[in-house]
Parts: sequence; C-alpha cells; structure tokens
Amino acid sequence: MSASLVFVANAGDGTISTFRFTGDALELLSTTEGLTGCSTFVVDGERDLVYAAVKGAPAGIVTLALDRETGALTEVARRDLDGGGLNYIALTRGGTALLGASYGGGYGIIAPIDGSRIGADVSRISYPNLHSVLPSADGRFAYFVSLGADLVAQYAIADDLLLTPLAEPTVAASAGSGPRHLVLSAAQDAVYVLTEFSAEVLHFARDLDTGMLSLQGATAAFDAAAGLGRSRFGADPRAEHLIWGADLHFGADGQTLWASERTESTLGAVTVGAGGTLTPPARFTVTEPQPRGFALTPDGSRLVAAGERSTTVSLYAVEGDRLDLLQQAETGWGANWVRFA
Repeated sequence: MSASLVFVANAGDGTISTFRFTGDALELLSTTEGLTGCSTFVVDGERDLVYAAVKGAPAGIVTLALDRETGALTEVARRDLDGGGLNYIALTRGGTALLGASYGGGYGIIAPIDGSRIGADVSRISYPNLHSVLPSADGRFAYFVSLGADLVAQYAIADDLLLTPLAEPTVAASAGSGPRHLVLSAAQDAVYVLTEFSAEVLHFARDLDTGMLSLQGATAAFDAAAGLGRSRFGADPRAEHLIWGADLHFGADGQTLWASERTESTLGAVTVGAGGTLTPPARFTVTEPQPRGFALTPDGSRLVAAGERSTTVSLYAVEGDRLDLLQQAETGWGANWVRFA
C-alpha cells in the first residue's frame, strides 16, 4: 500500500483530521480548524497541497500546504466563490486545473491553478443540483452529474480549458433516480454513477475517441431486505425510511464497486463483470451512522468509512466483498469525506 496518510473532512466541526496510516491502524496526527462546512477536498500529492471547499459568507476554496511529517495543513491561499459553495472538487491536467460542482448553486466550473492559487473560471456551466464532476484521465473530457435533472453533462476540455459540449451534450439517467457520484474505470471505457433516490449503480459505456457516454445497464446497491422505499427530491429519508445512496468507489482490480447507503448505514460491493456488467451486492456491512463518504487504499485492501452522525471513522480490511473491522478512530462531528494520500 502506497498511501501513508488519511484525511477526513468533518463538516459539522469545520475541520480536517489528518491520520497516519500504518495498514492496520490510524493514528491522529493533526486537526485543521477554520474550514467552515468543509464537505469536499482533493489532494495534490505531487505538490503536497490540499484544496478544500468551504461554506459561509462567502463560500470559497482554501489551498492548504501539507506537512507530511506532522500532518498539519496550513492555509496558503483562498479563492472566494459567488453563487454558493462546491460539493465536489477534482483536479486535471497534472494538477494545473480544478473542476468543481455546486449543488446549491447549480453551477460547475473549471479554473487554472498557478502554483497554489486558483485563477478565475475559464468556463462556467449550469444545471440544477450538480453533485459531482470528474475528468477523463487524459484531461480531454469532463463529466458533471446533475441530481436535479437526472443526467450527466459531457464536455470536451480545450487546451485553454474552455468546456465545449459534446455532440450529445447530456446523457439521461432514469427519471427521479437522482444521479449523484461517478467513477471512471481504469481503462477509461466505462463510467459508473450511483443514484441517491434509488441507490442504483448505472453503467455507461464510454467512447475513448469522442468521450461520449451511452447507458448500458444498472443494478441495485442497497439492502432490499431492509424494506426501504424509493426516495424523492425534498424527502426526509430517515423519517420516511427511504433509500439514500451516497458514495461510490472502485475496489481491487476494478472488479468491485463499493457503494454506501445512509438510511440503513450500509456498505455493499457491486460486482463488475465482463463488458462492465453489474451484479448487486451479496452482503452488506453496517458501518458508521449515515455514511456520507469513504475511501479505499490504491490496492483496495483497506477501506475507511465516515458517518455524518458519528464522531468516529471505521478502518476495515477488505476480503472480497467482506469488510473486517480493524479499528474505530475518533474524528470530528459530521464526518463526510475521506481521502488517502
């Protein structure tokens, strides 16, 4: 395992916890305060920089310098945002450009990074309740997920970072499913999207030349035995016992897709078969209450899960589709984002 640090954003406390990762244990090194409502961040491991989205008046993106020995994060720059805070940040072009998606503001951006400073937006797009965005590995394309419009918007990224809609600007998810988070396969020939209201994993084939997506199939990623109803926009999933899909990550060798569901607080592994076909989880692990975010080590052997209604994170050993609890470590309140570095 190449990862040596684990970062956890605690939106309730406005902090990021830095842990040293030793394989079977997490050791808290540092807690960085003053990050109001931090619910997403991204790590540039080459430059030891962390870009954290913060809320408040105004919302913004804070650039933090990482000291790998102490785990300390020190603010070195900030860029204010108009129109609301970001819910997802991703880097592209070797860390020289930043993509962002705003759920409350309904906008997406791409902006250059000069050293540690984020420049003005080169392009700004608009769809209701944008929840996430990721680039292709080669930095030529970007995919924005709109929960409010049940679609994935697809763009080419020009050399000057202008976003240009593809020949088919959007690809639809099923009505009312609430697409939320996406991942790209290692071969870049598939995109998988987790929906919030139906907790399905959607499989989109991806054309490597044009970047365009086409929906191929879907499977459930929640515990059907729990009696959950399908959710809807504006509902209270906990009060009504409704499906509440959250986060999605690849497991080892691209053969599993781990997904979290918050009402029943479960993690389950969807099997990825030949041609990207999907099989629903055979078992579920109850984890931290309301698991908004989690992450796996690069080799897929360890998983750390955070819960929005918890002050601990859980470290698991991954054995196929089984999770074996190794440790629970104290973090802040409202933990909702996890990354290894």
